[in-house]
This record gives sequence, structure tokens and C-alpha cells, in this order.
Amino acid sequence: MANDGPVEHGYPHLETVRESITALYKRLSYDTVQTFASSVAPVDVAFCDTDDLYLGAQRVARELVRHYRLPDARVIVSFREMKHAANVELAAGPEYFVELNDRFRTHRRDIGAALAHEIMHVYLHRLDLTFPGTRDNEILTDTATTYLGAGWLLLDAYREDAASSQKLGYLTPEEFGYVLAKRALVFGEDPSVWFTSPQAYTAYTKGMVQARRDEQQPPLTAAGWAGRRRYARDRRHVHGPQPGVPYTFSPDGGGHLRVTFPCPTCHQRIRVPVRGRMRARCSLCRTVLECDT
Repeated sequence: MANDGPVEHGYPHLETVRESITALYKRLSYDTVQTFASSVAPVDVAFCDTDDLYLGAQRVARELVRHYRLPDARVIVSFREMKHAANVELAAGPEYFVELNDRFRTHRRDIGAALAHEIMHVYLHRLDLTFPGTRDNEILTDTATTYLGAGWLLLDAYREDAASSQKLGYLTPEEFGYVLAKRALVFGEDPSVWFTSPQAYTAYTKGMVQARRDEQQPPLTAAGWAGRRRYARDRRHVHGPQPGVPYTFSPDGGGHLRVTFPCPTCHQRIRVPVRGRMRARCSLCRTVLECDT
């Protein structure tokens, strides 16, 4: 939690974010990911200053448990002084104890954001989906929270001006915007209408530009002129992996050339023959891709 401290910007964790999206599709399956087509609604996690602190926190926790489809999980919320925004005790269940930073006693509108991240830890724990190392595992948790429909709360908790700042989560604001944009492109959802923070909206628009860029890389037909020209040159002079591009060429068993590139939706690597215009279908997320190989 950045509390009146510097907020990191940009895309320093982008590769781990992409690996997290791939891992979600692999562990959950396309059909299960599709069941999260609707995000958590603002009205369901709204927290008014006149609400009872503990009853309100329990109500929001129950709503997030319902959203993540954890019917037999009970989340007990408490508050204490701590360095981080929150902490969850991951035991066998069915009860899970979440501690929130005392700061949220007076910043109640952000309680939903903190709980969304911590209850996602419970969800991933039950899936037995984890990355090695605290940093990568927290990035996985932020990415999963966002891609499965509750992470707009985390981005909306980001506020920054000349005198103060607040940000929850391990992703940068632009990375949260990127994952939200990836989700929006899959489900046709516009989360920007829910933002109360103008900085969150700006980060989302920047993330959308980055997400669109994934759809404009060769050998996809949406690639720009410069990318297509570089691709054609690399295809003529195959010398192994090329720096700075997402695709690689390699011969198949029959001596014909194939190209491998990441799916712009789930980032699983796809390998197809080099033979001109064609359609490829990602076996993981079922996205149909128009290619010119």
C-alpha cells in the first residue's frame, strides 16, 4: 500500500501479468473464465460512512465470496495497525480471517478493494494456483482479481495529487488498467463508468492502448506497416530468435517453416505454418486470429 509515498508507474511487471492470465485460463478453463463475465457491481460493495464498520465489512466480504463462487467459505474481518493494507490467514477453511489496516476505519470506501485482493488469495489457495516467490504470487493475485471482475475496485482506490497519494496492490496503475482492458476486450464491458478516481480513468485508458498493441503484432493481420515489414525481413533471414519481437521462426519435421507467437487474448504460444493468409484458433481461450504468416 502506497500511503502518501511514491507510486510506481509504467509496466515493470508486464511479463508476469501475461503469465498470470495464461495460468488462469489453464487452471480454470475457458468455460469457467466465461462465468465471470459480469464484474462486481458498485452497489453491491458500496460502503457508506454511516454503515457499521464491522457489519459493513462482513457484508462486502460476503458479496465478494459470492462473486468468486466460494459458497462454503466464511470470511471474518478485523482491523489492526500494520504496514500492509491487509492480510489473510490461509488455513484449511471453511473460516478465513482477514485483517485490514486500521487506515480503513476512516477510508471505508476502499474496504472493498482490500477485501477483493485478500479473498482472491483464498480462491487461488483453493485452486492450488500459485507462483514461486512473494512478488510474483502477489502479481498473480492482483491479475486474477482484476481479470475475474473485482479488480476495478483496486484501480479505483488509486488516487494521487501534489500533496498525497494512495494505491493498493502490487501492480502499477497502468498495469491494473491493462488487465482491466484485456478483460473489457473479452467480455465487452466498460469499467470506466464505475471509477470515482480520475487518476484511475487515466490509467485505464493508458492500459487499453497497451492491450490494443497486443492485437497489432505480426503475424496478425492487424499489425501496422512497420511491423509487417520487419516480419517479412525476419522471415527471409531466419537466424533463431529475434530481439524485440514476440514471434520466432523454426523448421518443422518436414523442413517447412513455422512461426510461434503469443495469443493476444491469453498469451499462450501458438505455432502455425508459414504459408500466407490464414486463420488460427487458440486452443486455450478459443480466440480466432486472422494471420498473415
